[in-house]
Amino acid sequence: MSILTELYTLRFLLTSAAVLVYVATKIHAYRRLSAFKGPFSTGWCEVWHSSRIISVDSHLAYQAVNDKYGPIARVGPNDLITSSPELLAHMNGVRSPYTRSWWFNKATRVEPGKDHIFSEVDESRHTKRRAQMAAGYSGKENLTLEHDIDACVQELLCLISSKYLSTDAGARPVDIGHKIQLFAIDVISTIGFGEPFGDIKADDDLNDYIKSTEEGLTIMKFTTALGLTSILQWPPIAHLLGPKESDKSGFGKLMGTARAIIDARFKKSVEGKSDMLSSFVRHGLTKEEVFTEAMLQIIAGSDTTATALRCILLYLTTHSRVCSKLRAEIDANVLSGAAPPAGSIVSDDCLKNMPYLQAVVREGLRIHPPITDVVPKKVPVGGDTFTIDGHVHYFPGGTNIGYTAWAVNRDKTIFGEDAGTFRPERWLVEENDQVSVQRLAAMRRTTEMIFGYGKYQCLGKSIAWLEITKVTFRRQYVYDDNQTVTLKAAKTSAAGIGGSQEGVGSV
Repeated sequence: MSILTELYTLRFLLTSAAVLVYVATKIHAYRRLSAFKGPFSTGWCEVWHSSRIISVDSHLAYQAVNDKYGPIARVGPNDLITSSPELLAHMNGVRSPYTRSWWFNKATRVEPGKDHIFSEVDESRHTKRRAQMAAGYSGKENLTLEHDIDACVQELLCLISSKYLSTDAGARPVDIGHKIQLFAIDVISTIGFGEPFGDIKADDDLNDYIKSTEEGLTIMKFTTALGLTSILQWPPIAHLLGPKESDKSGFGKLMGTARAIIDARFKKSVEGKSDMLSSFVRHGLTKEEVFTEAMLQIIAGSDTTATALRCILLYLTTHSRVCSKLRAEIDANVLSGAAPPAGSIVSDDCLKNMPYLQAVVREGLRIHPPITDVVPKKVPVGGDTFTIDGHVHYFPGGTNIGYTAWAVNRDKTIFGEDAGTFRPERWLVEENDQVSVQRLAAMRRTTEMIFGYGKYQCLGKSIAWLEITKVTFRRQYVYDDNQTVTLKAAKTSAAGIGGSQEGVGSV
């Protein structure tokens, strides 16, 4: 009791000391990055940054910050964002000492304590996992990759032509955005597990996989913004609140389905198999590692590709000049025999020889990147110095530096004064014009950061490109002159990774 009495007597002194320590730590945190300007309060607390992460228009808020405060701006006591492609390349380079930030990447775990390639922050383990998975994603050991995508494209178009072609008797509105989601999840399940989930054939989100994925991304957003990752991934809490493989629908059902497929595959030899899962097993991934990677594929691989495709279709639908020009290129290739007629399967090699098609896809990805999260990297111990536009900047060790996708891809010094306009022609230049060729190279380097860069480049980039270009090409079949497809109006929002969309696209 004497100790308690003494503490009570010293309560004002102890409280004052605690307040002084708190204020001192806040002042220290503020001064570490005081050279960088940002919105009010960002030097003292996380309120501004957290509220933007939770919002559906964080990409616009981050762009506005970089537009106002420059290529490097402060958004939190220990957080910066940048619109400098040079700094981003420096941070993500293969030999860069920068690492992933725990607070962001760990929040993407599917199960507590089990990392996939995106949540892994240990550099050596991340490098090893990339090496194990590269062959499966590249197609070297997934020989039916393009064929499987073609089959899903064909099924998508058959669905639309059989159920949603308007007639003289009346219109049949089609929610292209939703159909693209069904397509994307069937593609990723086919190439990942060897068989589609069957969403296109059913014309429905079977077992609410898409719905639960969107809900999961929303939960992840709140978890990240409020700093709840450690709490919600604590096994007792995760077991109580998280999805379970025994669930009859939703994300738990998805986990159970994936588990059953993987368990069955591990009971058989993978020799002679040529799909992604077999490649992972051959390169040493354990059953649990294959499971976590498969879940990541479904969440990240389907939603981001669907978002990109919906956006491109939206811009084509609302820009008749671009649509007509693309149609003319496709028709010319079909007429010359360089491309198959409408309704036929088109090869990747053929698509690569259509410059305007490629330009439309690049411009669609640029004007609306499918991932707008800041995806921060951590400055190495000891700090780092980097020069931007002639100004030398010092970053203290441990600082998080994020990526402002919207600002980077609307940089007028790179993309021209009309950077905010959808104009695919910016990607077409004369080969003998060296200035334009150099500018094109800079544009490509910048826009390809959408897929990550260097040691963090997305392994599924080539797969996403295949899906996007094939569907965009086959659009001439979906919207043939002799057919009518009535599109539902687009209703859009963004959530950092992918988004929630209805209609033809996502913003």
